[in-house]
Amino acid sequence: MKCRGRGLFLVFLLVLFFNSGLSAETGEFEVDQFISPDVCGDCHTDIYSQWENSMHNLSHRDPVYEAVSAFLLKGLSDKDEIAEAESCVKCHTPVGFVTGNPKKRSDDLNKVPDIAKQGIQCDYCHSAVSVEKMYNNGLQLSPGHGEDDPGIKRGPFDDSESDFHDSEFSELHTKADICGTCHDVKHVVFKTDLETTYQEWKKGPYNSRNPKKRITCQGCHMYQRPGVPATGSTERPANPGYASDDGPERDHIFTHYFVGGNGFIPGNFKDKEKTIMAEQRLKNAASISIDSKKIRKGKLKIKVTNSGAGHYLPTGLTDFRQMWLEVTVKDGKGKELYASGKLDKNGYVPEDAVIYNTIFGDGKGNPVVNISKAREVIKDKRIKPLKTVKETFKLPKGLKGDLIVKVRLLYRSAPQKLLDMVLGKGTISFPVITMTEAETKI
Repeated sequence: MKCRGRGLFLVFLLVLFFNSGLSAETGEFEVDQFISPDVCGDCHTDIYSQWENSMHNLSHRDPVYEAVSAFLLKGLSDKDEIAEAESCVKCHTPVGFVTGNPKKRSDDLNKVPDIAKQGIQCDYCHSAVSVEKMYNNGLQLSPGHGEDDPGIKRGPFDDSESDFHDSEFSELHTKADICGTCHDVKHVVFKTDLETTYQEWKKGPYNSRNPKKRITCQGCHMYQRPGVPATGSTERPANPGYASDDGPERDHIFTHYFVGGNGFIPGNFKDKEKTIMAEQRLKNAASISIDSKKIRKGKLKIKVTNSGAGHYLPTGLTDFRQMWLEVTVKDGKGKELYASGKLDKNGYVPEDAVIYNTIFGDGKGNPVVNISKAREVIKDKRIKPLKTVKETFKLPKGLKGDLIVKVRLLYRSAPQKLLDMVLGKGTISFPVITMTEAETKI
């Protein structure tokens, strides 16, 4: 009886394993099990065109990612730090990683199969069946066997039909979890939280217990389309249309532009539409107010509110992102009397600026530039969803006459100093976006 019970338990485990799919950690899939996005685009024309040249599509080919990730590997000797620097391919080249090429960042990325170079793509996401862990790409997959036997494709509708593949409703695809598994990142050895976008949302006000008030990642980022920023501070109207060219009309089709704050990279691939959409998203994420009552006494107060983002501002790899305040005070003739946060001649943000970011450390309190060395978080100065932070600026006392105070909240996807260090001075300059601004005359 004991042997029989143990045998039944093993059978149960095997059934559970094959029904739930294989972990993205195993690398046991074959590349020909996955279908090229071009094939998906034959029937899902609109969705394919939205996804093309998105940050998801370009996650493997993004030239800044390629250069910076290679740079972070240079000079490392600690095996734990090397392990982290090698791990970025899990999320940036997911089909390649789960099929064994590339296994690590130092592999020759030119030899990666063409389908894997398409980044975060249709068949990868729509083969997902569950989440094994909520960080470092913990998706479990159950793909088919290529175009001859494509298997089941999963999505948000329970009545989808296709002549090409089987279809199945997936609650996972309606939840933030499917996004969070790549948008939360931990150091693979030290377990330092390197990116926490999902956790920021999960612990925030948009993850309401009331289903009518809950707004998931998809509720903003997959409602946005040209002219509709779809942030927490704007209307987020449904997007009626067709998921497939010959499918039924739906009340809402989740868009696949996957726009965040980076408009430079899609624009670099000649997709100006997504560049504009990224700027629209940033310009509807925050607000500013000025309190100048005590300016004659040398004190200026600024309030910055995260009014539109469901996560912290900024989010993602926030030792890399730059969001800061630029403050100028001029007299009535335009002469500058005070300035803070103005870029220097090299395009660098001054160290004494009010910067919203994260600083990682080496475990001994020393800041590190390379996240592979991040054993601790030294500083996390960011703005939570629907929260306001107050900043006080010390000005020269006794300012007289007419004064003009201007404050801008600025954003840049990458520091110019780092880009110059990695790529060479002046090779690439990310644009500085004015997220919001305010001005008052005294």
